[in-house]
Amino acid sequence: MFEKFGIPVNSHMVGLYDGTLAEDLSELAPARLVPAMRTPDGIVIGETLAMAETLAERHPEAQMWPADPAARALARWLAAEMHAGFSALRNECPMQLLHQYDMSPSDAVKKDLSRLAELWALARTKYGNTGPWLFGKYSLADAFYAPVAARIAGYGLPVRPLMQQYVETTLSDPAFRRWRAMGLTKTYDPVPYAMDLPTRAWPGPQGLPAQPVETGTPENASCPYSGGAITHMADFGGRIFGFCNAFCRDKTVNDPMAWPKFAALL
Repeated sequence: MFEKFGIPVNSHMVGLYDGTLAEDLSELAPARLVPAMRTPDGIVIGETLAMAETLAERHPEAQMWPADPAARALARWLAAEMHAGFSALRNECPMQLLHQYDMSPSDAVKKDLSRLAELWALARTKYGNTGPWLFGKYSLADAFYAPVAARIAGYGLPVRPLMQQYVETTLSDPAFRRWRAMGLTKTYDPVPYAMDLPTRAWPGPQGLPAQPVETGTPENASCPYSGGAITHMADFGGRIFGFCNAFCRDKTVNDPMAWPKFAALL
């Protein structure tokens, strides 16, 4: 929501699976789950629907909901149904961005997919003729359905062509790619919600071959993001570039072309 609509934000990671979540969120009480946000004037908001409406209210210039009243009402409906529904899809296909599982969906998941097909087709048919998103132009509805598209991709779920096109649009979106690349910098052992199923490569755009290295002479003189001194390096197809910390390096290694400032160096 912040990234796609150009709203400044300071992000803070919490220990979702490290046993420190409650402590990390203590300053945002009574928020107990993520995401949660605090406004510049100190108001704490939990739950993504409340966050979305607060941001849309505070930033009308961002046009976060569709401008047409009928489209806006449907977009809010879709976001609310995603927030409260699709329990089979949520429970049987836990959110993950590592790879694609080879999974045979249950009847309950198929029912959820059928409902998704109905909602997405309605939005795209009535209001989606101006662009590739649910209502043509990117809206908050698309922010809410990004995790749904990721589940369809991450479990190789069979969907109709219109749905598959929307999933591919989401996975190819530079903001989504950066979100995934940053997420992959955090690893767990064991992986939460791992399933004993065959896997394939993640179905989104594939990045350049890249890996961290300890030695070499970087082509750049400063970090492409902060402008700071180089402390960490990575090899991108035989070319060495430097970064100011491990996070800058690793998010770039995970999807080099998702980062315009780094892509410009190439």
